Parts: sequence; structure tokens; C-alpha cells
Amino acid sequence: MSGLSTWRPLILLAVALSLLKTTFADVITGVPDQAPPGFEEWESPVVVPAAPTTPSGDWASAVEKARNFVSQLTLEEKVNLTTGTGVQDRFVFILFHTLDSPTGINTAATWDKNLMYQRGQAMGNEHMTKGVNVALGPMMNMGRAPAAGRNWEGFGADPFLAGVAAAETVQGMQSQRVIATAKHLIGNEQEHFRGGSLAAQIYSSNIDDKTMHEFYLWPFAESVHAGVGAVMCSYNKINQTQACQNSKVMNGLIKEELGFRGFIMSDWAAMINGVQPALAGLDMNMPGFLAYGLGPQAFDPVTSNNSFWGAALVEAVNNGSVPESRVDDMVTRLMTSFFKMNQDQNYPAVNFDQLTQDTFNSQGVMINEHVNAQGDHYKVIREIGGASAVLLKNVDNALPLNVNKLKRISIIGSDSGPNFEGANGCTDRGCDQGHLAMGWGSGTANFPYLVDPLSAIQTYIHSQDPTVVVDFLLDDFNYGQAQTIAAQADTCLVFVNADSGEGYINVGGNQGDRNNLTTWNAGDVLIQMTAAVCENTLVVSNFVGPVILESWIDNPNVTAVLHAGLSGQESGNGITDVLFGAVNPSGRLPYTIAKQATDYPADVLYTSSMDTPQITYTEGVNVDYRFFDANNITPRFEFGFGLSYTKFAYNGLNIRPGSDNTKRDLAASPSPAVTPSSGPEAVSSILNHNATSAFSAVASSTLASVSTPLVQNATSVPAASPANATTVSGASPANATLPAPIPSTSSNVTIPNNSTNATTTPVPATVSSNPGGPASLYDTAYFITYAITNTGGVDGNEVSQVYLGFPEEANQPPKVLRGFDRTFIQQGHTANIQIPLRNKDISYWNVVEQRWVIPKGAFTVYVGSSSRNIHLTGTLVVS
Repeated sequence: MSGLSTWRPLILLAVALSLLKTTFADVITGVPDQAPPGFEEWESPVVVPAAPTTPSGDWASAVEKARNFVSQLTLEEKVNLTTGTGVQDRFVFILFHTLDSPTGINTAATWDKNLMYQRGQAMGNEHMTKGVNVALGPMMNMGRAPAAGRNWEGFGADPFLAGVAAAETVQGMQSQRVIATAKHLIGNEQEHFRGGSLAAQIYSSNIDDKTMHEFYLWPFAESVHAGVGAVMCSYNKINQTQACQNSKVMNGLIKEELGFRGFIMSDWAAMINGVQPALAGLDMNMPGFLAYGLGPQAFDPVTSNNSFWGAALVEAVNNGSVPESRVDDMVTRLMTSFFKMNQDQNYPAVNFDQLTQDTFNSQGVMINEHVNAQGDHYKVIREIGGASAVLLKNVDNALPLNVNKLKRISIIGSDSGPNFEGANGCTDRGCDQGHLAMGWGSGTANFPYLVDPLSAIQTYIHSQDPTVVVDFLLDDFNYGQAQTIAAQADTCLVFVNADSGEGYINVGGNQGDRNNLTTWNAGDVLIQMTAAVCENTLVVSNFVGPVILESWIDNPNVTAVLHAGLSGQESGNGITDVLFGAVNPSGRLPYTIAKQATDYPADVLYTSSMDTPQITYTEGVNVDYRFFDANNITPRFEFGFGLSYTKFAYNGLNIRPGSDNTKRDLAASPSPAVTPSSGPEAVSSILNHNATSAFSAVASSTLASVSTPLVQNATSVPAASPANATTVSGASPANATLPAPIPSTSSNVTIPNNSTNATTTPVPATVSSNPGGPASLYDTAYFITYAITNTGGVDGNEVSQVYLGFPEEANQPPKVLRGFDRTFIQQGHTANIQIPLRNKDISYWNVVEQRWVIPKGAFTVYVGSSSRNIHLTGTLVVS
């Protein structure tokens, strides 16, 4: 037995390696992973060497401290820091969604920067209080396929919205000295065939260069610009090469182009090789073992053979496969984030064990102090719950409800009540029982409590009038009883849901990704049966994402629809606040709800016999509303849609130059006074502003560029737009400087418009000195100003949205989101709104020149309350 025990780790490693069917790219010779026949254009180039972190900007001091720290370590000590053990003494990794957090998708639905920040701040505070060094979020998968399982963890289907939400979350979390993690890098857009734990099949997300930069990389760039300390690479492949050993993505995009100073960790058991990831730019292997269920799951990294790193990394350094300087940089990056967050200054010690809630272990040692980290975070949770509720339908002011007018109300549907096994009765929330306030998977946590709508509504009604009769039914399939109590009520509330999560859990035959876009538990039938006998049927939905509503949305007896999403532990209270008018709904959809599933540009790939299933992003940047606009498809409810209990009028559109010294999003600062023009359709204008600004030519780039003025003699051009359009003239800020082209990491490279494929010859990397890319990208080029008046009968928030239509040169969708603001306006009052447009916001990624370029010509500025409900338009000309 002792002999078998000695050889067992080696046998397991041999078995693991034999499972691998991937031909690895050789980062030494520069040969990419080969694509299968028919997909040859989708191959990821090799970009080496990994760029070391450098002391610059506000990261300089942290880098120097880290370098000094690393210089005192042995190779074995360095490897111990780069290889996880499940839970490490110095760095503890737990999941992002803490006990009190509303989901990412609901946070995005608020369209409120302050609430995004406050949520991040609250979660950061809880992580810090528990002694956690690194929080695994925010997550910014982009909702390419509406049925994808983890969409609810992210911030919706638009890169600008997701970028703002990610940046605010990062800043909020790191204000509490917790290291935030931008994940999942990148193209991790479905659960089927995603890989992990040495999976036999791992899909390849085939993404072209333009789409990568303008859509999927955008929120990562915003996170890096916001100062995020960590990035997590994903399970899947990108253009044939697995994410955690994709040198183009990690070295080329994140560390060089975006100038990322922190560290890149693997998703849990994502690695499929050891040397390749090290050379490709990976800095930490988490949680350290080869795969779940394979070999020991906890160990001393430097002596373990059940890891692609650990002892294997020590050997790789000793035999020359991996330079020790690369390991030095791994640890330097890790410690740089540690010092950048001042975690060396009286940071709380770890006071819990993530694997158990037991107070003592088997040896009698205390492992959980049960420190209560919640504080008063329930307040912001409840606020986000109300602010994220999207009112989709409201006939004849069916909402808000007035208790004084209620005699009998029926509440129908299991989604209204508690899980009969308790709020935490299903492991990692892997079931659909009772009220849905969170999806399932590793991005979940235990509820400290969960307020279900049934209890919240009953409590509220009877606090106002104990004589109101409240009937309820929690059996979704007892249609006879549903109709019995519905027929007796003057108001009926039907609660329905649709769930999804991570692929390691199967719920009702749904392997993470949803099998379709329908309600669960036959919710459509329950609504129809109720509405057949109740003329005032109100539907409350808790959906993880888009659901097709066509079978009942136009039913005249369905008088109101409130989409409440997944808002966490205070969900019932947040819903009640909106139903009874304590909160005027202002939530806006962060995705499009179609009339039929086939209207969306992409779906989950559910079946494939290929070792590497190919998922080609043929829609490019035309995801969600962009695709609907480009193809003239009418949605049921468009991106950005949401009703209110009051009404708003827009006027006074104006455009003026920005300031070179403006580096931050000025919408967060008090807006200067703007006097609206008279009348809701008044024409406004600004003086022409002449300005030039030259690019800096980079001689080392093989993709030649020339000095080009940004704007010369800007003039006003009438907008070809509807009658209510406003014509304005645009100008560029004086002396604004656009970024120089990013030098190529290879010589003699031709990059096609539709691909990132190229076989590269390595050359020394050029690293951006500014996190997020050239600093001038984030300079403010213009301010868009306008006025909104609350013309209705109640106070409320209005979410105004700014979209741009680009000149033809940019090859963009008809319109793209480039600004928004949630503004509280009292009835009868007017608010003046100012939205900044950065150089980046008016640029497109030029795949030939490999840089952001501001196109010449006329931009159309759209200001509205959704992507299709446009109230003001104007024209901005760049020449």
C-alpha cells in the first residue's frame, strides 16, 4: 500500500495528461494552436515575452515595495505564492457575491453609477471585515447568448454599460482595500463545453480583432483604467488557444496594450498545461490542483505533484523551461496589488473557513469566528431592489396599488413564497424552489435571510388595513385553485420566474445554460389561467434574463408587468416598495426582450462532437439591440426600456467642447447650470471651434501611421433626422491628443478586418504607461447637455441615455450607447443633465493601424429614455 501511495500522484498526473487532446502552441517558436478545417482564419497569435510590471504612475510605490519583497524570497517561496492550495494563509479567495449582494444584472438595471459604487463598497467592506484579500469580481460576461447560464452575474449586453458598472464596482470594492478581480477573460459566453477540470471538450470563441476591442475587451479596459488589482482568465479557448495560456490575450492585450499592473489568476482548475501559461502571462494557478476530484485537493504547493505548477514549476525553472525572472514577475504583480491596496497596513486577519461553518475543526481549533460583516448594507440592497425593478406594462395606472382601494387580493405562484427547504436549502442555490433572488453556481453565497414577496406584501397591507383579505397559492400547477381564488379577488398578483446558473449543476434538465427562453414551472399557463378570471392581473417576474412574453403580454386582463429580476435578500421588500408606490420605478432593461428567440443574433451551442467546438462570433459587434437595429427587427421591449409612474419631457440639447484636463467621468460631479432652450423641440447650437491635434508617430510599429489632425474647422451640418431633431454643431477640445498606435508585437503582420489570426515573430513588447491604454483615450472630448422636466404627478428618477451614430468609416451599428444618467426630479421641476464623451467614446478600433481612431464625418447624437424612444437628436461633425 505504501508503494502505491508513493506512486499514486504520478499515476494521476499521467492519467490527467493522457486526457488532453489539445495540440499546444509553442510560445518559443511562435506557432499558434491550429484550427480545424474550415476555421483556419481563427488562430490566436503568440505574443512573448510576458511584459514585466513597471513602476509608473500611482502604481510606482507599490511596484517598488513588491520588488523589494520578492528579492528576499527563495524560488520555493515564490512558487508557493503563485500556486493555490484551495485556501492560502496569506491570500484567501472566496466568491464575489457576498451574503447581501444584489446580482450584477439587477445592479446594471438601475443605470445608477452611485448605486453601482455603493454596492461595490458594501461588498468590499464585507470581504475586508472577514479578512479576505481578493474578491472574485466583478464579472463581465457580455450576454451574447440570452440563454447563457451566468448572464445574471454580469452587467448586461452592452459594453459601455458593463464598463461603467465594472469600473464603479472596482472602485467601490477597492475603496475598502480589497483587491477586485475582473473576470472572465474572455469570450466566456456559455456553459456548455466551457472546459475546466481537464474537460475533454473546450469550445473556442472565435472573435475578430474589431469585435474584441470594441465589445468584449471594453469593460476589461475600463476595469484596468479604474485600477483593478487582479484579472481572472476563463475556461474556454479564444481563437483555438485556451484563455489561461493565450499569450495574445494576457500578454498582448491585458499587460501590454492596457498596461495592467496587477496579476492574472486562472479560473478554478482552468489550466491545461504548466509551462505554456507561465510564458503566456499567467501569474497565479488557482486553486492549485489539476482538476476537481482528481488527486489531493489540498497540499503544500512546492512539494505537490497534483498541480501544473507547484513542484512542476520549480522543476520548469531549474531545467530552463521557464525563466526565474518570469516567476519573479508573477509574485511582483501579486504583491504589487497587495501593497497598492495597503493590505500591509493593519489589514484584518482571516477569521473564517470558506469550506465549513463549523466553529471548530476536528482537532478543536477554532476555524470560524462568525464575524458579522453585514453592517447596515441591507439598506443599499433594498434600494437597489427597488431601483432595478423595470415596469414593462401599466394600463390605466394599474400600479401603484392603493391599500385603501383593496378589498381582496390573491397572490399566486411559488415564486412569491419561501423555498420549502429554506432559503439556503439547495447547495449553491441549485434548484428553483420558492422565490428566486439569485441564480445558481459558484457566484452565489448563503442568504443571511431572504424576504419573500408574499410575506412582505402581507406585512405591508395589514400594517395599513388589517381587514384586507390576502389569499395565496404556492402550487404553480393547481390551476383550479388558482382560478378559484383569482375569481374572488379584485386584484391578482402572479409571480413567475426563470432560473439559470453554472454548468456544474443541472436544474430541471438545464445544464447551467437555459434550454429555452420560456418561464419556468409553466408560468405562462399560470398567468393565462389567472387572467381568464381576474380582470386586474398584475405579473411580477423574477427572470435571470430575457424571456419570451408573447403568449400573454397583450392580454387585456394583464394590466401591469413588473420585472423585478434577482435582487438578493431584500427582494420581497424591494418589490413591495414599487408595487405600493413607496418607490417610483426607474429601472431600465440592460438587454432586449424579443418577440421570438430566433430574433437574437446568437444562441447557446448545445451539442457538438468536436474536441474543440467552434463558436464563431459572426455577428461581430452587433449584439442585442445593435443587432435588432441593424436588421430592423422590432423587439417586444428594447434595451434601456422602462416605464415610470410619472412623465418626463426633454429639451435643450447642446454640445460643447470638453477639457483636456478632464480625466474622469464628469457626470459624477455637480453639473454646471444649463438653461434649456424654449420649447421641447428648440434648436440649439454652439460656436464653431477650430482645433488640431496630432498623433505621435511610432517608428517601431510595422503598422505605419501618419500624423493626422483630430478636428479641423468643425462646422454645423443639418441632421437628417425626425421633425423633433435638434441640429447642433460639434467641436473638439483644443490641443486634445489622441493615442499613438499600439506598436505591433510582431514584424510583417497583416491583420485582416475579420480576424485576429497571424503567425508572429516575437519582438520586445511595448507596454502602455497608463492603465487602460493611452491616457488621452480618457480625456473628455465633448459634453452633451440637455434638460428634463417632470411633467407628471409624482416625484421620480429618470434614466436618460445618450447614443451615438458614427460616420460610415467606422463601420458601427446604427447607434451605440455612450452615456447615461439616473436623475431624481421632483414633479414640476427641471433638471439639467451633462454627459461627457471621451475620445474613446467617439473612436473605433482600426484593425489595420492597430489603434483607436476618431472617424471624420457626421456623428448623430441621440438622447432618449431607451434605445428606441429617442426624444432629442443632433449632429456633431468631425472633419
